[in-house]
Amino acid sequence: MSSTQLSRKEQIDQVATSLFKSRGFAATTMRDLALELGIEAGSLYSHIKSKEDILQRVCFKMADEFNAAFDEVKNKDVPAGEKLRLAVAAHVRVLTKNPPAAGVFLNEWRHLSEPSLTKFHDMRYSYEESLRAIVREGIASGEFKVNDEKFVVLTLLSSLNWLHMWYKPEGKMSPDEIAEFLSNLLLNGLKNF
Repeated sequence: MSSTQLSRKEQIDQVATSLFKSRGFAATTMRDLALELGIEAGSLYSHIKSKEDILQRVCFKMADEFNAAFDEVKNKDVPAGEKLRLAVAAHVRVLTKNPPAAGVFLNEWRHLSEPSLTKFHDMRYSYEESLRAIVREGIASGEFKVNDEKFVVLTLLSSLNWLHMWYKPEGKMSPDEIAEFLSNLLLNGLKNF
C-alpha cells in the first residue's frame, strides 16, 4: 500500500467524518455510510465496532492534534502576548488541516457516551485551562488589560472555532495568513490593527 492509499478503516473514517459533518452524527446511518463507500452495510462491521467507534477516533485524534500543537507553544520562554499569538496560530493550523474533522470534533462530541464523554471533557478543560494560564500570565505581567481570563478564552475559542465553517483550502488566504490575521485582530483589536 502506498503512503497516499488509505486503508479501508481510514476510508471509512474519512467518509463517515464527511457525513457526520454534513448530516450530523445522529442523522447518519450505517446504511448511509455503506452506500457512500459502495459496500454492504453488514461488511462495515468487519472494519469497525460501531458508528460511535468512528466518532471516538475522530474526536480524540483531533483532541490529540490540538494538544500536540499547543504543547509546542505553552512552554516557550516568550511574553504572554507572543505565546497567545502562537497558540492561536497553532489552533488555526489544526482547524484548517482537516475542516470536516474539525467540524465533527467541535459539534458532534456531544454524542460520545461514557466513559469517552468524560475523557473528552477532561481533555477540553485541560486545553482551555492552558490557554487561561497564558492569559493569567499576561494579566500578572501587565501585558493584558483584562480581568476575566475565562471570558477571554471563551471569546477567542468561539471566534476561532467557526473557521471550519468558512475555510476553503483553495481560498485567498493560507492557514498561516489566516492565523496571522486572526491573532492580530483578536489580540490587538480593531483600533490598533
